[in-house]
Amino acid sequence: MHRSMVLVLRVLVLIVCSRRAMALMLARQARAWLAALALFGLAGSALAQAFSFVALGDLPYGSPQKAYPAYRQLIASINQLKPAFSIHVGDIKSGSSLCSDREFEAQRGHFDLFDAPVVYTPGDNEWTDCHRRSNGGYEPQERLQALRQLFFRPGLSLGAQPMALQAQAELMPEHAAFVENQRWLHQGVLFATVHVVGSNNNMQPDVPGALQEFALRDVANMAWIKAAFEHARASGARALVLAMQANPLLGRNLFEDFPKGSGFRSSIGDTLLPLAAASSVPVLLVHGDSHWYRMDQPFTWQRQPLRQLTRLEVPGGSDVRAWRVSVDLSRPQPFSAELIEPQRGQ
Repeated sequence: MHRSMVLVLRVLVLIVCSRRAMALMLARQARAWLAALALFGLAGSALAQAFSFVALGDLPYGSPQKAYPAYRQLIASINQLKPAFSIHVGDIKSGSSLCSDREFEAQRGHFDLFDAPVVYTPGDNEWTDCHRRSNGGYEPQERLQALRQLFFRPGLSLGAQPMALQAQAELMPEHAAFVENQRWLHQGVLFATVHVVGSNNNMQPDVPGALQEFALRDVANMAWIKAAFEHARASGARALVLAMQANPLLGRNLFEDFPKGSGFRSSIGDTLLPLAAASSVPVLLVHGDSHWYRMDQPFTWQRQPLRQLTRLEVPGGSDVRAWRVSVDLSRPQPFSAELIEPQRGQ
């Protein structure tokens, strides 16, 4: 009887040891699989965590005495929320203020106040409209070059803690001038900025050199939008966010969203919309320009509502607020947003 009990105990010990050995082996295999996924860039999308970023634009508007305090209070509120990064969709000054180097340097300094990275895409107020007398009568393309030199560093964002970016100028040598078109991948979501601006995207026949500039940038933008969708597929991204300054629907009429003469017809109507319609992942388009804060789905494709594409327009102008955008890839609609108020008394 004693020998039988000893035999049983030995068998039990062997079973327990075998199970532990099997568990250790499975754990090692799981770690190896995760390492392989990370190596191929798939783990980030498969195991993505919820996060938030900030979208703002059309700020600050007005004189330094009037506009800067509230804008800095808004930046303080953003810093308190600790977003992954912020995206400023352009118009860093009002449409009636000077396009001076001093103004540009002041706004460059404002971006340095953001604790987290900031990605900026230009607006029409800081270059296409600078020929106006109220703006100082500057040559628009000279102002664009000044923006590129001051605000865009190869491979890096703005902000106190810059993050790594990819620029169209580096990835597409045929579009080497467009340092402002940038992209980055975060937690399984691909983000890209596209230099599409108000004032009909600078398709302005009455401004010398504007049509030539528009044509070159329009081709670059179409290539960059297509590349964003291709990179989203190749990287296994589960959502795509595009950010630009212009409200592309401002020129719509009763018959067409992008009628003949629209500066958004090729880049948005003929490029973004069909790509979004065919996309297997949700797409968010962030823009400013008209100072309405809204999140909706106003676009159509082949006369049907385009449910894959959501529009988020930032406040701006006299409305000194921003959007905190939450991203949760476990939900069918991964994007939600809430407004951020300036931190009063700061």
